[in-house]
Amino acid sequence: MKFYDFVDKQPAIGELVIVEGTERVLADRALDLLLDRTLAPEMRDLNLERFSAVEWVDASRVRAAVQAMPFLADRRVVVVTEAQTLKADQRRDLWSVAEAVPEGSTLVIMDLLSPRSLRPKAFGSMAGRSALRVDTTAGASVRERFVRELLTNLEATAEERVVVELAEGDGDLTAVRNDLEKLAIMGKRITYAQLSTESLVIEDPKAYLFATAVIEGKLAKALPIAQELFASDPRGAAIPLLSALATEMGSVWELARGGSLKGRIAWREPHLRPLARRIGTRRAAAGYARAVRAIEAYVTGKAGNDPDDYQAFVERISVELSGLARAPARR
Repeated sequence: MKFYDFVDKQPAIGELVIVEGTERVLADRALDLLLDRTLAPEMRDLNLERFSAVEWVDASRVRAAVQAMPFLADRRVVVVTEAQTLKADQRRDLWSVAEAVPEGSTLVIMDLLSPRSLRPKAFGSMAGRSALRVDTTAGASVRERFVRELLTNLEATAEERVVVELAEGDGDLTAVRNDLEKLAIMGKRITYAQLSTESLVIEDPKAYLFATAVIEGKLAKALPIAQELFASDPRGAAIPLLSALATEMGSVWELARGGSLKGRIAWREPHLRPLARRIGTRRAAAGYARAVRAIEAYVTGKAGNDPDDYQAFVERISVELSGLARAPARR
């Protein structure tokens, strides 16, 4: 079942649900909707258990959680995220659990692979009709609806060419969301010229060098790059630097969660993956949120109104984010 069919038709939810496809932002939303439809918020602490395959040991804990009885509720929900990162023998163990989910429990497997994947073989294709399958693969019509809904949620509008460009593009929807969120901060009417500028900004080689050096904890390398950009453009340097930080941190967060990079930033994955392992999921998420808030502070004037304020602000954010990779990761 395609993602928006799941949203619109609200199918029955049984013992096994496979969320598949490669669009993480849709997969996360599908999980939120699944939980909303199966467990009242006040029942979740007692009847919801989550496991991340990134921290996998074996399937015994998942098996025990699935076999446990619901507590003061009709259903117990067990979620396994990042299943696409499991090795072949681990996938076999998890599948043995999935084949024996008892009535009163729902096992949700987040397996962000193409439904047609053969190596590894996707859980959805193994389950066939025995599971509710939610496919997050996004063609042009899905991308267009996603963009229009996101603009509504952001209380923003956009030129039709912006919607068409994003709907027909090949970048993952997480990157689309990040770009629109940043542009919506800058103004509630997003133009094609702004979208083009955003794409150029985050691909600025010097800004990327700066952002990577910050996240690696190499301030001695990062700050001179920032100073050089501020020297040539005192008022305009902050946005490309902050945008590069946000994009880089978003990529690190995606990789830390077991995902992969697509579209125009795919080439960054081999370099960023070791950093993602070092930083870990929680610190990567916090770092990305901090970088996005920094953009908002700059745009709204909270960062100051003088070029010297801008440079000091960027340097302060750089110092904060530079500590992410220095300590052992805690997921």
